[in-house]
Amino acid sequence: MTTLTLEEIAQQLITPEKGILAADQPSWHLAERLEALNQPIQENTYRDWCHLLFSTPDLSAHVSGIIMHPEAVDLATDDGKSLVDVIRDHDIIAGISPSTGLVPLAGADGEVIGAGLDGLRERFATYAKLGIRFSKWRTAIRIGENIPSAYAIDANAYTLAQFAALSQEAGIVPIVEPEVELLGNHTIERCFEVTEWLLNRTFDALYQHGVQLEGTLLKANMVVSGADCPTQADVETVADLTVKVLRRTVPPAIRGIVFLSGGQTDLKATAHLNAMNANTTNPWAMTFSYARALQRAPLAAWLGNAQAVTQGQAALKHRANMNALASVGRWSTDLE
Repeated sequence: MTTLTLEEIAQQLITPEKGILAADQPSWHLAERLEALNQPIQENTYRDWCHLLFSTPDLSAHVSGIIMHPEAVDLATDDGKSLVDVIRDHDIIAGISPSTGLVPLAGADGEVIGAGLDGLRERFATYAKLGIRFSKWRTAIRIGENIPSAYAIDANAYTLAQFAALSQEAGIVPIVEPEVELLGNHTIERCFEVTEWLLNRTFDALYQHGVQLEGTLLKANMVVSGADCPTQADVETVADLTVKVLRRTVPPAIRGIVFLSGGQTDLKATAHLNAMNANTTNPWAMTFSYARALQRAPLAAWLGNAQAVTQGQAALKHRANMNALASVGRWSTDLE
């Protein structure tokens, strides 16, 4: 069997008209979402939800990779097939999010950092043997009164670089996700400033850690107004400022940029992605790595009902198709 290089795997992940499904939420997160919809979670609900997503027929037409939570890696179908193999059997690349979550950053009130670097080398070795080919690590930078601090920016950039170096050491493509959160009442201009700062420090850290950029993807937030900001920027402004900050900070060697939806509505996440790809030519591919903006509709269609799997999968495929078109600037509201 031919062993693919990091660069080859990264290239497959950003195949034109495809994106990445971020299905790396733990079971407790699914339970919260179902409870919010007045639906209880059963013993196998999490496994059944993952299987619904991973086994969607022809999803590979629009999705190149699926990011799993470590909890899902150990799960199997009733006939004993691992969920990793379910993904691979559908011609999709299996990925992992190995962070153990966000924890308070010591000495930085109100700021957080990704945890889970301890033992990561050994975990990556295990994941590689299971057929995991890429990984993702998220940091979350919050905008508020007197934050973010330079300390939080630098600490999170360093953690991202440590993760990326360990991932590549195991032959696994890293996706670094330095996210500026949507929460807050900040303006779009403030989001631009913090995003530029965070991306610059992240790529400095990647360079210092010897991370191969050609075998790395960036998962970026879009430059948007804070969720509670009284003035919300329009689609074209979001697209223009997002591309502007990326051109200032992201080296052309990066194979591709996959955006997070970050709490945007399904249609807004699609419209913003479409506007960026329809109006600009850039040195890197720009596509999606959405979680909620891909899963919200299928979850509402399914609600844990074994008789509604087909409806849930149809909703997922539709949203994946819409975003795949947006990744090449060919989406319109008429297609919805």
